[in-house]
Amino acid sequence: MDTTVVNTGTETKTWGGGNEPLKASYGKMMMWFFILSDALTFSGFLAAYGFSRFKFIESWPIADEVFTHVPFLHGQELPMIYVAFMTFILIMSSVTMVLAVDAGHKMNKAKVTFYMFLTIIGGVIFVGSQAWEWATFIKGDYGAVQTNGGNILQFVDTDGKRVALKDFAIVNEHKVRVEDQRKSGIWYTDNESLTTYTLDEVIKGFEANSNILIRTQQLTEDGKKTVLSRAESIKQLTTNGKAVVEGANLHVNEYGSPLFADFFFFITGFHGFHVLTGVIINIIIFFNVILGTYERRNSYEMVEKVGLYWHFVDLVWVFVFTFFYLV
Repeated sequence: MDTTVVNTGTETKTWGGGNEPLKASYGKMMMWFFILSDALTFSGFLAAYGFSRFKFIESWPIADEVFTHVPFLHGQELPMIYVAFMTFILIMSSVTMVLAVDAGHKMNKAKVTFYMFLTIIGGVIFVGSQAWEWATFIKGDYGAVQTNGGNILQFVDTDGKRVALKDFAIVNEHKVRVEDQRKSGIWYTDNESLTTYTLDEVIKGFEANSNILIRTQQLTEDGKKTVLSRAESIKQLTTNGKAVVEGANLHVNEYGSPLFADFFFFITGFHGFHVLTGVIINIIIFFNVILGTYERRNSYEMVEKVGLYWHFVDLVWVFVFTFFYLV
């Protein structure tokens, strides 16, 4: 195989393609390679989520009933409002990053500093909001009962509105409950995490309130969950009830299929890690801008490279937002 030799006058090279393929520097090319590989990773995760949802569509949680909380507005159900706010903040941080890159092209240090600062603030707000959303999701709101088959039984009134366990469970004040702990030599039991109410207390309270019904996680043809009659509710709870569930974790989920919680923690956590990493990198670049590092180099290309990463993180969130919250 012949090798083409190009004489540049001072040295001989074996490749005449230039030192900037596609008119991009080495650093920008490597960033694009990383973004491409990371995009394939996220695509695989979202494809797995879509496949699982399609397979268990009849028992999949309804997003409008799960993500209804807003900080400082306790007790009010505002579906998707806070998630929409998080999305808006992240998109606006992408806009400020564009302005920072543009200011860097014009060698305007003051504007680069200002817009980088706004980008960092937007990222911090998003990460903090996602942490709050995780905490709320883990804690839960209403509580439910898990059946022997692993299904979730929720409680509603005659109008179909969710009812929390605390609103009807009858607590046995004379019964002492002890949480099983590994440090006490008790291993591999179902009572390692102690719930607020026992199954017996929930059943007792349910039987004493005739206006409460059970709603299963199975969806009807019109996309709503199945509500059982009073007789069917009592039978299902007393004969098939296994344990009280509060909130969501990697084992159980009071909102429905545990797979939903698994994917939620994994995919949003993976994306949140990317955002947190981007915030840290932006902070480093921000201080370099203040110190005049890129001014002395006569180039703000580093701001542009971290900007590519930040835009990618924003774009991925659009798909995550669509898959988890809208579809």
